[in-house]
Amino acid sequence: MKKKTVYEKICEKAKKKKRSYWVLLDPDDFSIKKAGNIASEAAKSGVDAFLIGGSLLHTNNLDKFILNLKKNTRIPVILFPGDATQLSGHADALLYLVLISGRNPANLIGEHVKAAPVIKKMDIEPISTGYMLVESGIVSSVEFMSNTRPLPRKKPMIAAAHALAAQYMGMKMIYLEAGSGAELSVPPEMISMVRKYADTVLIVGGGIRDAATAEEKLSAGADIIVTGNLLRRRDGVQRMKEIAEAVKKF
Repeated sequence: MKKKTVYEKICEKAKKKKRSYWVLLDPDDFSIKKAGNIASEAAKSGVDAFLIGGSLLHTNNLDKFILNLKKNTRIPVILFPGDATQLSGHADALLYLVLISGRNPANLIGEHVKAAPVIKKMDIEPISTGYMLVESGIVSSVEFMSNTRPLPRKKPMIAAAHALAAQYMGMKMIYLEAGSGAELSVPPEMISMVRKYADTVLIVGGGIRDAATAEEKLSAGADIIVTGNLLRRRDGVQRMKEIAEAVKKF
């Protein structure tokens, strides 16, 4: 029997209306040992996947970082690359991110052309994802590094139109992102509008720091929620566990 792809497993869960919780780990923020400890706690809590990547990625130990995560847990490891250099053949899959909310050609096709031959050579499963940056009250790392403006948070129809266009272009998932360290998370009205127009798997991240906020995004229509900066906090692991418990209710 043919082994299911990571994307097929994601879709299978979404079709059953079961929600998922992903944790983003930036190798610039965590040592290999610390990430391994987090992975062990995440596995016990019911986290569904790890996203690995960042806007800069100064570290040169991406392979070791991923291998250590896989050593500590069987949770899928999915690359969340900031550019074409952030690739590893040890990952289970890769979000092939197209920053559709912006108009910078490098993030619409440029980096993708550079990365495509490497992805094929490494035999990483690419999952085409329409990535949409949403206004969040601060200038996020993604906004600054990509040189793009975020979508206005009070105009959900603009987000919905972008999501539908991405679906029509064949993208498999939509990612609504408020950005790292966001003051304001993605508005539930925007999530609901995107859910109304697009049939793809819907991911929401940025500014989710507690179970109540996670529940708000899931109730609005998100299939998957993502937390990242949360784990920098002193009580980050505990909050991760609380969010994981909240997701299980959906």
